[in-house]
Amino acid sequence: KIMAEKKKQETSGEGLYGVVAGDSAISTVGIGRGLNYRGYAIQDLAESATFEEVAHLLIKGTLPSESELKALRAQLSELRDLPSELKGVLESTPKTSHPMDVMRTISSYMGLIEPETKTNDHYQISFRLIAMFGPALIYWYHFAHSGIRIETRTKPEDSVALNFMKLLLLKDDIDPLVVKTVDVSLILYAEHDFNASTFAARVIVSTRSDFYSAITGAIGALRGPLHGGANEAAMYFLEPLKDTNHAEKVLKEHFSKKQLIMGFGHRIYKKEDPRSVIIQQFSRKLSEKSFGKPNLYKVSEYVERRMLEEKKMYPNLDFYSASAYHQCGIPTELFTPIFVISRTTGWGAHIIEQRGSTKLIRPSSNYIGPNNLPFVQMKDRVNALKPKL
Repeated sequence: KIMAEKKKQETSGEGLYGVVAGDSAISTVGIGRGLNYRGYAIQDLAESATFEEVAHLLIKGTLPSESELKALRAQLSELRDLPSELKGVLESTPKTSHPMDVMRTISSYMGLIEPETKTNDHYQISFRLIAMFGPALIYWYHFAHSGIRIETRTKPEDSVALNFMKLLLLKDDIDPLVVKTVDVSLILYAEHDFNASTFAARVIVSTRSDFYSAITGAIGALRGPLHGGANEAAMYFLEPLKDTNHAEKVLKEHFSKKQLIMGFGHRIYKKEDPRSVIIQQFSRKLSEKSFGKPNLYKVSEYVERRMLEEKKMYPNLDFYSASAYHQCGIPTELFTPIFVISRTTGWGAHIIEQRGSTKLIRPSSNYIGPNNLPFVQMKDRVNALKPKL
């Protein structure tokens, strides 16, 4: 009885909630100021660092020196070129494809034409994917929608954020606040402990599979609306709302039907998501610009207040990221792929860390099916007991 109770306690974490699945030196969630990357508070990184510095921190383990950062920026610029074979694949990818399916295809195909080797190792591939995921996505996007073949390399000094926005908007003059907003969002989305996609990547690589397989599996996990797709879902909810009165009407309908509103609540943060506070400031600043959408921000604030009053739920990073990205001119269907560009830094760090272990990740289940059933002959199976599948 004691052993049975112990087993029940060990397996009672539905969705593995509360289960410690391993050791990691990459990030802490819900400790200290809420989120830390290798010991550095997310608030300090968002305020003082660039995404490139954070990528170096997560993948290489330290904040880069001035010379290391310069070298990394030069490397990322070189790695933005797309192989002609990949361009052919992107040009044949249907316009109707979900952009996350495009991202998954990019990762998988790169594993074919630039496979992992001793020289093309996990560090090299990490930075290759960080550099080219955005350009490859936008190459497909413009070709699929307009038949335009873009040049993916911009100025050598351009950051990942600036390169992405230049390619997306097809212009060189990007408002500095837009660039900063995207850059900060990349920092905020970069890493988050053993989340669903990261854990998927670690499980895959624990089998001694290759880097690309782990990234491709992680993208599949991130595609779901309960994980990465929440920022898109939040925007699809917000966009039709004309004003706060309309928002109140729609909210009441959702409350009465107990319908989920994406962008609120978190498995770890029971109160404020520290990342939400940061990205909300940028959404507000964008709403004050001539190209901003003050009504969208006002409605977002109203929805936040009503969700707290009615459901005692706080916004997570995805909620205000939606209005921030929208005001930057980013199409809603590209929100989650941006998450991929960012989270590749965290995935890469976890893949590298997991490879330091010799253990295969193989948990057990708590079996709840029938036991000791007699075998049923074919002639007697019409009314045989059918298990719940």
